[in-house]
Amino acid sequence: MSGLLPGDPAATVGGGATERALCVLAPNPSPMTLDGTNTWLLSEPGSALAAVVDPGPLDEGHLRRVVDLAEQQGKRIAVTLLTHGHHDHAEGAARFAELTGSRVRALDPAYRLGDEGLRHGEAIDVGGLEIRVVGTPGHTADSLTFHLPADGAILTGDTVLGRGTTMVAHPDGRLGDYLDSLRRLHTMASVHGVRTVLPGHGPVLADALGAVDYYLAHRAHRLAQVETAVEAGCRTPAEVVARVYADVDRALWPAAELSVRAQLGYLEEHGLI
Repeated sequence: MSGLLPGDPAATVGGGATERALCVLAPNPSPMTLDGTNTWLLSEPGSALAAVVDPGPLDEGHLRRVVDLAEQQGKRIAVTLLTHGHHDHAEGAARFAELTGSRVRALDPAYRLGDEGLRHGEAIDVGGLEIRVVGTPGHTADSLTFHLPADGAILTGDTVLGRGTTMVAHPDGRLGDYLDSLRRLHTMASVHGVRTVLPGHGPVLADALGAVDYYLAHRAHRLAQVETAVEAGCRTPAEVVARVYADVDRALWPAAELSVRAQLGYLEEHGLI
């Protein structure tokens, strides 16, 4: 039963998620992207304007499907927002901007089309829909979360996934930053009414607080395992992965090694190894 899993995930991926958010699943499933990239179409009910978060890979069929769905609802896409610059989220952004005439806004200037970037604490209005920008670095340095106050929802990109856990993409990502970001999301869920996670991959999570609690506990557990592995004589990240991630699909070991490098850096910074 889904309710027994962290975050209370939905049974399926894609389709309507909240009153203001529709998920369009990109056709790029893999061990790293789960079912594929979740492209989010956001709009205030009754508005003629919409925003899209993470158009996904450069797949013409997927991009046109997003445009078609917006047009079927009588909406024009006014802006494209990126949670971060990984290709499975951002590769299609330039082509999507051509199809829609929208600008692309991102934290990293390399991914912007137009003059405006994004900054933590900013509020964006799209046809009456309020989207708040939350800085959540760690998975990558440019990772952002988008908060929809009216739905009590957050679009987390790869910071919190709908299934499993994410990697810290060393050297761009940093574990200390990631833990701080999880704590920020925890406060949003425990104090500021956030209930729902709209992730970049995997199903919607109905229990945002439970999901973030699980992520924090998982990170603490992995960090302790890495510290123990070093104490047991593991000298390289590959050796740590083989010991700590022995029960994980080997296809994920390269990503696990990036996380291990980030964890080793964190332990060294704090004088723990």
